[in-house]
Amino acid sequence: MGGFYGVATSGECIGDLFYGTDYHSHLGTRRGGLAVLDESNAIIGVIHNISNDQFKSKFNKELARLTGHSGIGVISDYEDQPLIVSSHLGTFAIATVGKLNNAAEIKQGAFQSRNAHFTEMSCGEVNPTELVASLISRKDSFAEGLEYAQSRIDGSCSILLLTEDGIYASRDKMGRTPIVIGKKEGAHAATMETSAFPNLDYEIERYVGPGEIVLLTADAVVQKKAPQEEMKICAFLWVYYGYPSSSYEGINTEVVRYKNGALMASLDDVEIDAVGGVPDSGIGHAIGYSHAVQAPYTRSFVKYTPGWARSFMPQIQGVRDLVARMKLIPIRELIENKRLLLCDDSIVRGTQLRETGKRLFDSGAAEVHVRASCPPLLHGCKFLNFSMSTSELDLAARRAVREIEGTDDPAVVDYAPYYQYGSDKYTKMLGIISRDLGLTSAGFQSLENLIEAIGLPKDKVCTYCWDAKG
Repeated sequence: MGGFYGVATSGECIGDLFYGTDYHSHLGTRRGGLAVLDESNAIIGVIHNISNDQFKSKFNKELARLTGHSGIGVISDYEDQPLIVSSHLGTFAIATVGKLNNAAEIKQGAFQSRNAHFTEMSCGEVNPTELVASLISRKDSFAEGLEYAQSRIDGSCSILLLTEDGIYASRDKMGRTPIVIGKKEGAHAATMETSAFPNLDYEIERYVGPGEIVLLTADAVVQKKAPQEEMKICAFLWVYYGYPSSSYEGINTEVVRYKNGALMASLDDVEIDAVGGVPDSGIGHAIGYSHAVQAPYTRSFVKYTPGWARSFMPQIQGVRDLVARMKLIPIRELIENKRLLLCDDSIVRGTQLRETGKRLFDSGAAEVHVRASCPPLLHGCKFLNFSMSTSELDLAARRAVREIEGTDDPAVVDYAPYYQYGSDKYTKMLGIISRDLGLTSAGFQSLENLIEAIGLPKDKVCTYCWDAKG
């Protein structure tokens, strides 16, 4: 997915920028970058590959030469950024988070002018952040350019621009990803994760609305475009990739996970000896479940955190499987002869969970029940780079549907029964998933319960991956 952070201050910005950006490291492990506006109004930037090292270790040595009153930083899925761009609007740095489904169309539209070219390439394709910059540069001001870019993008894209005037923050038009403004004496900051604020002494000033554009300076936050009423914020922020101490739309992630686990337990009648969470994002759901059923919470697995990242980040399945195996260490004394229930954030492909179940049985577990803290994933995300599978048939639930229906063609299959918790076809799907993963049982949270746990109206939340409503 990726994440970004920007700060405008009356003093030196680099400390806040460095640590604020680092607090987004759980969102991506491919590229990291910083850009600052120095005393001469020149923008200095640096980008590093962070796939084999943590952000802090790669950027520590750069800090002495990065000085200024304002700057932006980004942890990226895969593309180099922030990019420094020279245009008729002036020189600016740009960082983006999102997904451009119509990147080819935007590129061809630029080429039709016969005076456009792109120099930043990612995996053989034009860097999507440079495509967004090209849209912004077509208008007469940064605010107009940002509004135009948002109108042209199919998918989602939240944007930070570092300019001589300050930092422009533009939340994607449907608000699928968050931008939050923080304030302390002599400084304003924009972040995706509010976890970045407390230890840097920022207080939340306000949440940027869907499609809203604001300009941050050390002294003020000026609205350049008002937000729209319609919003479709991604529910997976609370289910999985949001950090536990972060809040979105004023709703804390860990609080939601506790409530979600308790609501999930209300659907269950399985007899168990202990509840555990697949670390890290399953832990909050498991604690809520444990409290609700009054079964002890135990850590049958512990995560070796010093050296292993979140396993969704590597794009090669074999590497994902290796990360998932090596980072989780079983504790046999807490497993042997126990009927265990594990809460995981979700069941995506299922390959790692199959291995986890096998290791629990190999360590002496009597039963292994798994509960996913969201509904079955039946559609790949088309709005964010959450899961970059090459095919929706990679999804465990879609494989089960294909076995039941003989095809997974949306033109042929009526998916409505599979969205409906407890329907006959839903129950058949669960049975196949349990069998394929080698578990005593597998279960999922209902969509209604998940929405209740989040606490927003359903029409404000994107649920596309579960019921094709985005």
